[in-house]
Amino acid sequence: MLPFAPATRAWFQGAFARPTPVQEQCWERIAAGDHSLLIAPTGSGKTLAAFLYCIDRLTRLPPVRQRGTKKDPATGVQVLYVSPLKALVYDVERNLRAPLVGIARTAELDRQEIYLPRVGIRTGDTP
Repeated sequence: MLPFAPATRAWFQGAFARPTPVQEQCWERIAAGDHSLLIAPTGSGKTLAAFLYCIDRLTRLPPVRQRGTKKDPATGVQVLYVSPLKALVYDVERNLRAPLVGIARTAELDRQEIYLPRVGIRTGDTP
C-alpha cells in the first residue's frame, strides 16, 4: 500500500484482506499527481479508492480554524465528490463515514493525532 498515514493503513488492513487491483492502480496514479478516471466493474472498490486517498490526506491537515495563513491559504472545500443521487447514500455511508469512524478509532487506540474532516451533502433539492 502507498504511504498512507499509520491510522489509515491499520484501519484498511484490519477491514480488508488486501487492496483490489483498481485501488492499487488508483492510489499509485493519484499519488503521482495524475488525474484519474476509474473504470472497473461494480463492487471493485472504485469509490473507496477515491475516498480513502482523500480521507487520508484530509486527516493530516490541521483544522480549518488553524489554517488560512499566508503560508497555508487552503480553506473551504478541499474535496468535491459528485455521485448519482441513487448511489449517494450508499457511497457516503459505506465509503466515507465508515472509514472515517474506523480511522478515528484506530488513531485513538494508537494515540495518534488526526484531524477529521467535516462532511456535507448537497442534493438538487437542497436550498
